[in-house]
Amino acid sequence: MELAFIPSPSRGVLYLGPIPLRGYAFCIIIGVFVAVWLGNKRWIARGGRAGTVADIAVWAVPFGLVGGRLYHVITDYELYFSEGRDWVDAFKIWEGGLGIWGAIALGAVGAWIGCRRRGIPLPAYADAIAPGIAFAQAIGRWGNWFNQELYGKPTDLPWALEITSSADGRVPGTYHPTFLYESLWCIGVAFLVIWADRRFRLGHGRAFALYVAAYCTGRAWIEYMRVDDAHHILGLRLNVWTAILVFLLAVTYLVLSSKKRPGREDVVEPGAAASGEDADSDEKSGHAGKDDEIADESGTDPAKNEAGSGKKT
Repeated sequence: MELAFIPSPSRGVLYLGPIPLRGYAFCIIIGVFVAVWLGNKRWIARGGRAGTVADIAVWAVPFGLVGGRLYHVITDYELYFSEGRDWVDAFKIWEGGLGIWGAIALGAVGAWIGCRRRGIPLPAYADAIAPGIAFAQAIGRWGNWFNQELYGKPTDLPWALEITSSADGRVPGTYHPTFLYESLWCIGVAFLVIWADRRFRLGHGRAFALYVAAYCTGRAWIEYMRVDDAHHILGLRLNVWTAILVFLLAVTYLVLSSKKRPGREDVVEPGAAASGEDADSDEKSGHAGKDDEIADESGTDPAKNEAGSGKKT
């Protein structure tokens, strides 16, 4: 007998008149806003301009959504292209189904385009937004809770997730809330990257690589707990192998990058540095102008006053 459990919502969509308000979509949108907000603060702290992160996100976010959906559809094609399925459902992103691997990969392409248009190094931008992406994932995982999907093995633990839906082969019962495990893990990853970045002044993409490596570590064991259908290779789920491969690539980049380019970039957005210098020059000119005005009002020459100050008393 279960003494306690996490209840699932009775439905994942509310209607405001004819307009559907989907919990999954709200989680994704809120996550994006958090990532951009935090990324903007970190970008400014590194010497960049306010608003640059949002401008580049205009490219990165759509690419990321397309990439995430493509990865999901390709790796779970049976859900859309097998007998009795409707291929049009592959475009219904609001019903759930985003692969983080595809989202990051294609999102990076979008970010590269945005960075190239602004003359900004992609690794510096990636370092700035890395913790925000982890927080966005933590928020986005609650979309799976609204859809009653991607849960783990049966359990009677006090924090078990109650599944009430029987659609798409679900069996009502209590299961490991893997969405919650991954959400908490992503929060920990975000704080780890923030701490390591301050402690070791990570640069040239190493903060982002740390985020990727740390996320893959948790994703591997969380993925192993899930019971939804998935392709297996040598007894392991496809996403477990993906996590292992991406982890090794991230660690390799961390090691090689730290040897080749130690330290952090001095300038991340050249235009921002120039604007700062111009502002300082304008401020100094303003002070000089005020000194001239004071001298004119007193009817004295600043040069004479300076010379006169050298007289003995």
